[in-house]
Amino acid sequence: MKKIILSLVALFITTLTFGQNTWKVQVLEQETKNPIFGATAKIKGTAIGAQADEKGFLSLTNIPNGIQKITISFVGFEEKTITLTFPLTQTSVQEILLATSEDELETVTISSTRSSRSIKDIPTRVEFIAGEELEEKANMKPGDIRMMLSESTGIQTQQTSATSANAAIRIQGLDGRYTQILKDGFPLYAGAASGLGLLQIPPLDLKQVELIKGSASTLYGGGAIAGLVNLISKTPNKERELNFHLDGTDALGLSLNGFYSKRNEKVGTTLFAAYQNNSAYDPANIDLSAIPKSERFTFNPKLFLYPNAKTTVVLGVNTTFEDRIGGDMHYIEGNADAIHTYFEQNKTQRISTQFSLDHAVGKCGHFTVKNSVSYFNRVLNTPGYEFNGTQYSTFTEANYANHGEEVEWIGGVNLWTDRFKEQAISSSALRNYNQITAGAFVQNTWKAKDWLHIETGMRVDHVSDYGFAFLPRISTLFKINPKLTSRLGGGLGYKAPTIFTEDSERIQYRNVLPISTTANQLEKSYGANWDVNYRTALFNQQVSLTVNHLFFFTHLKNPLQLIPLTNGNYQFVNVTGNIESKGTETNLKLGYKDFKLFLGYTYTDAHQHQNGVKMENTLTAKHRVNAVLMYELEDEWKIGLEAYSFSKQLLSDGSVGKNYVMTGFMAEKLWNRFSIYINFENFLDARQTRFDTIYTGTLSNPQFRDIYAPLDGFVMNGGIKFRL
Repeated sequence: MKKIILSLVALFITTLTFGQNTWKVQVLEQETKNPIFGATAKIKGTAIGAQADEKGFLSLTNIPNGIQKITISFVGFEEKTITLTFPLTQTSVQEILLATSEDELETVTISSTRSSRSIKDIPTRVEFIAGEELEEKANMKPGDIRMMLSESTGIQTQQTSATSANAAIRIQGLDGRYTQILKDGFPLYAGAASGLGLLQIPPLDLKQVELIKGSASTLYGGGAIAGLVNLISKTPNKERELNFHLDGTDALGLSLNGFYSKRNEKVGTTLFAAYQNNSAYDPANIDLSAIPKSERFTFNPKLFLYPNAKTTVVLGVNTTFEDRIGGDMHYIEGNADAIHTYFEQNKTQRISTQFSLDHAVGKCGHFTVKNSVSYFNRVLNTPGYEFNGTQYSTFTEANYANHGEEVEWIGGVNLWTDRFKEQAISSSALRNYNQITAGAFVQNTWKAKDWLHIETGMRVDHVSDYGFAFLPRISTLFKINPKLTSRLGGGLGYKAPTIFTEDSERIQYRNVLPISTTANQLEKSYGANWDVNYRTALFNQQVSLTVNHLFFFTHLKNPLQLIPLTNGNYQFVNVTGNIESKGTETNLKLGYKDFKLFLGYTYTDAHQHQNGVKMENTLTAKHRVNAVLMYELEDEWKIGLEAYSFSKQLLSDGSVGKNYVMTGFMAEKLWNRFSIYINFENFLDARQTRFDTIYTGTLSNPQFRDIYAPLDGFVMNGGIKFRL
């Protein structure tokens, strides 16, 4: 009996031993053959799993005999499942290759850097908004791009008119004039055209929005000291796209939008048309409009020609016509009297053409020519004053690029003309000017190692009346391991003097003297930024985590300031001193099943130094926190909750504004061909008129204070979208 028991025990141990198999593998990137540190392998239906070390090696042990399905995965890569039968004869470590996931944002190609590489291989730090995120922002404000930009870390939208809602974009604490706004690489919103730019750009014909923070003047010329925003339009595909978007608000606003695109072998077209209308709205009951009465028409047709496989020609026109009037509610409604007389009316016309020709040369070369001609007219009226000016501008560029796998070169020349002519309405000096900027640039992107990519560039611009500007830049990308990357870069920038700034916009250019080509000079800057990006998966690959932390610094020498004179006029002067902006941005993204959580924090320390005196920049929130929680059930539901906190801001009158929190909630139900949504914007009703004043003086002659918080308060909007 004892022998029988011992024999059974021996048989059981032998069977158990043969059932405990080991499988050794090395997990590598399919494209580069780099090891994927942190990749996991799991046997389906069991608790057996392992994680790869820094060289990509992992071992699965105690594998039962029989057919086993093994899943290998890592965030950002396509999951791979293989089937093996154990016991398995393995004489060497098996190699597993994972391909980059096509669903990841990192595969998107960025055009603002003039490179052909995807975002994961670009040394310059670029943020972008695309796809579903762009659609969600459009649900909240389909009429313009203010909200879409202001909800990014490090960006603040600054309202410059209390009654007409004019606004400018600030990046990392610097005034709006230091940010360059492009449309498909064309500078259509500079100079006089910048005044109402943010309010007149609808987001619904955009494919993506690309943001470069920090000096980017080397890429597209002067004006990008704080950064640039490049709005990339949709292009036609062989599958027809026909969308309609209808939106209404409880603040008596209406937005109607339509977009069509289609192409065949030789011809393609896109067509965007929009109509926006809003009645004057005064939630504070102070007889002054927080939202002006407005009516706007937008029409943007584009023609794409493909004469052969190597050539693409694009012809487009952007048009916007708007009439907006803000001010005293009684005046706007036609009930003016001796007290109710204040108003601010803006009538604008924008027409710009776009032409580009791209021709492939050889295996990886491209020759590109592009041109735009722009017309912008603005008539601004307030009691006893009128500003009427027209800007004519052109932009022409020719460049050649060679997109090699290891080394990429691009060089070119461009010419930008900007002519402004003001109507002589009073005896004041006219602010006319005619500025011509000629530039040449060269840029190189070099994949020095798999882990090191270097991008260098140099631009030389000659600005009429102001001379030359030399703009070198360098950016580096360090791929430390599949989870950890870092970018370090910097460069020089400049901005030509102009009367079109936030300060002059606040006073409607009244009594502002013209720029002096002898006394004024180019504003010049240098800046740098360094970021660290880390991504991983937590809790047995159930939760994805991405963290990005950015350090930024910009130094601006002899900044242009609007100085009041004793005779009541205002003069732009390059003051002795500088502006410095430094700080950090932190972005964290967590994903779990159908939930995504975005957390952001911005610290901005922006100061002016004049004649040995240090002063804090006005209208700059030192601390800002943003949080967004999204639930997305594919093709069924989108639900979002968001909150934004702003710390106190120094105002130009020496007082300090209140800190405040903005909140929002959005829900969208999707069907095959249409969807409906509702959005509760600022539902806690954070509003400057609730906790502070917006003007001094009388209602008939208000002296407006700085606007640092929303004025429209809680606004609910909803709409329907058709995809036909």
